[in-house]
Amino acid sequence: MAAAANRPILVIGNKNYSSWSLRPWLALTMAGIPFEEKLVRFGEPRFSREVRKISGAGLVPVLVHKGQTIWDSLAIIEYAAETWPKAQVWPKTAAARAMARSAAAEIHSGFGGLRNDCPMNLRRPKVALKAGFSNAVLSDVKRLELLWSQCRKAHGKGGPFLFGKFSAADAMYAPVVTRLDSYAIPVKKGTRAYMDAVMNTPGFKAWLAAALKEPWIVPVDEAE
Repeated sequence: MAAAANRPILVIGNKNYSSWSLRPWLALTMAGIPFEEKLVRFGEPRFSREVRKISGAGLVPVLVHKGQTIWDSLAIIEYAAETWPKAQVWPKTAAARAMARSAAAEIHSGFGGLRNDCPMNLRRPKVALKAGFSNAVLSDVKRLELLWSQCRKAHGKGGPFLFGKFSAADAMYAPVVTRLDSYAIPVKKGTRAYMDAVMNTPGFKAWLAAALKEPWIVPVDEAE
């Protein structure tokens, strides 16, 4: 599978549900890096077959560029940062980049309570879970609020995002932002302001508009 005219191809899953696809899609879009997208729908028989033709992992997202295949959201973002350095995918200063990468790595491997109990579902009515929120979810939210506050305090001058200007760190946390919003999880005023900043970006608005037009339902991601 080759990208025409050297333009990368980003293979993604359903925009309504695929939190991992949202991350590099938003990072590339907000950085102004042109790319083509290929959506392979969850739940259809050809999903695994089609994705495995591109990546042995059989998962989305996958980036294909100049004969290279890059899978995993964070790996795609790092590849974009190296390949298009002028796009400034990560924050400008070394100190801010170090903190941003640490924050991105934490969301990449952590926050299992939110992931398991509150799957990303952009069509979901904005109401709390009927059963309430587990201690694992509440612990994750507490950590999120502390981390976001620390990032903003250390490097947030000059804009409403974690490191002032929108960066890959914001793209990595965008699916979590949607979870807090979709499940009506109570948050502090500063947290809500950051969430609104992310959801009001042109990139996220474009993703959301497309997601809301998707007719497909994945029952496992329709948490009550």
